[in-house]
Amino acid sequence: MIVASKQKRVELRPRRQSDADALFPTMSHSDSMRYWSRGPFIQVDELRNYFAPEDTSGWKTWAIVKVGEDQAIGFVAASTKRKGVSEIGYLVAREALGHGYGREAIRLLIGTLFAQGQRRVVADVDPDNEQSIALLRALGFKLEGHLRAEWETHIGLRDSLIFGLLAEEWQFGTAD
Repeated sequence: MIVASKQKRVELRPRRQSDADALFPTMSHSDSMRYWSRGPFIQVDELRNYFAPEDTSGWKTWAIVKVGEDQAIGFVAASTKRKGVSEIGYLVAREALGHGYGREAIRLLIGTLFAQGQRRVVADVDPDNEQSIALLRALGFKLEGHLRAEWETHIGLRDSLIFGLLAEEWQFGTAD
């Protein structure tokens, strides 16, 4: 499934194990992985295994690629939490940050989820992840909860902020 964005700068395609080669420099970097539930990947083979198609976690993942190109510059993911509710996650390669590619790709994902009948999309964010919080707010997400000591991660016990967006609040393409 390839989906092009309204702005036509990025598209989504199924993520492949081979995308690990392009994303390893980012996913092996401590700053990029700081707010993940796990630490940086040490070897590219470890990341290839993580990207294996036999994922049983319930997450569906798509690579972000520039239109007309095939190299992954990040990925977006969604998991159905319960009927009508999906959680999203995302990562953009370090060299692609600051160009709006992630925002465009997340818009695509959200639009697709709502078109498929989801009524609500949520994101779970570390309170210190200011860039991700700003992005979610720009896309119309509202802060709905603060869970204290929610995650035990490679950087210690962390709180979690829950952001949510309802289908009736979504206005595809209006937030920049």
